Amino acid sequence: MSTVNQVDADALSDARRPEWERLEQLSRARLDGAGVDELIVRYRAASADLAELKTSVGETPQGAYLSTILVRARLRLTGASDNVLTQLARFFSQQLPAALYHLRWTTAVIAAVFLVIAVGTAAWIAGDPELVATLGPPDLLEQYADESFTGYYTENPAAVFAGMVWTNNAWIAAQCVLFGVTGLWPVYMIVQNAMGLGMSGAVMAAHDRADVMILYILPHGMLELTCIFVAAAAGLHVFWSWVAPGHRTRGESLAREGRSLATVAIGLIFALFLAGLVEGFVTGWALPWPVKIGIGAAALAVFLIYMLVVGGRAYRRGERGDLVEYEAGTSRLVAG
Repeated sequence: MSTVNQVDADALSDARRPEWERLEQLSRARLDGAGVDELIVRYRAASADLAELKTSVGETPQGAYLSTILVRARLRLTGASDNVLTQLARFFSQQLPAALYHLRWTTAVIAAVFLVIAVGTAAWIAGDPELVATLGPPDLLEQYADESFTGYYTENPAAVFAGMVWTNNAWIAAQCVLFGVTGLWPVYMIVQNAMGLGMSGAVMAAHDRADVMILYILPHGMLELTCIFVAAAAGLHVFWSWVAPGHRTRGESLAREGRSLATVAIGLIFALFLAGLVEGFVTGWALPWPVKIGIGAAALAVFLIYMLVVGGRAYRRGERGDLVEYEAGTSRLVAG
C-alpha cells in the first residue's frame, strides 16, 4: 500500500469516525422509530464509506473496523435467525400443523374419491366372474386370497417389514408433493392405488374373504391412507398455486406454496413411520382384532388432532407453514 493511500484512509477515518461510532451505538441500543430511521441513514452512509475505502485504498485496518460495525448494524436491521431448538419447536408446534390444516378440505375430497374408486372397482369386478378371471389363473387367485394376502404381513421380521413399508410409503408421499406441480402425478397415484386396492378387494370378495381383507387393512391403513391423501392434496395445492396465483406472480405463489408443502412432506415422514410401526408390529401379529383396530384408530386420532386442533389454532394465529420472512427473504417491497 502506498503512503499516499494510507494517508487517504487515515484522513477518511478521522473525518468519519464520529459517525461510525454513532452507528455502532445505534446498533446496540433500544430504538424508537426515529432511532431506526437514523440507523438506516447512517448504515447507508457507512456502506458508502466502506466502498470508497475498498475502491481507492483496498484492504485496510479502517475498512476491517468499519465492516465489523456494518455487520452488527445489518443484523440489527434484518434480525438474526433463531437457534436450531427454537426452529424445531416452531416447526412442530406451528408450521407443520398449520400446513396440514390448510389441506383439510382437499384431503377430505381426495379420501372420498379414493373410496368411491376402490369400492366401485371391487364391486364391479367381483360381480362378474369373467372379470375376476382376467386378473390371473384361478389357482393363483385362490392362493392369493387364502395365503398370500395375509402372509405378506408376517413373511419378514417385524422391524424389517416396518422399515420396508415406511420407506415405500414415504417415497410415494414425497412424489405426490414434489411432482404435484404437474397436476397429473397426484391424480395418477391416487387412481392407481385406489384401483389396485379395488382389484385386491375383488379377488378377496370373490373367494369370500372380504372380511379378512378389511381386518388386515384397517389397523395400519387408516393412518397410512390418510397420509397419502394429505400428500396428494399438498401436490394439488402446489399445482393450483401457479394455475391461479391470485395477487402474487406465479413464481412468488409457487415458491410460497412449495415451501409450505415441503414442510408437509417432511412431516408425513414421521406420520408414515408411525403407520409403518403399526403395520409391522400390530397388523399381522397375534392380537385380538378389536385391539389391533383400536391401536390403528388411536394412531389416526393422534394425527387428526394434531392436524385439525393444533393446526387449526396455529392457522387462526396467522401461521401458514411457510418460512418466516428472515429465512425466506422478502419477495416484494411495496410502498404504503
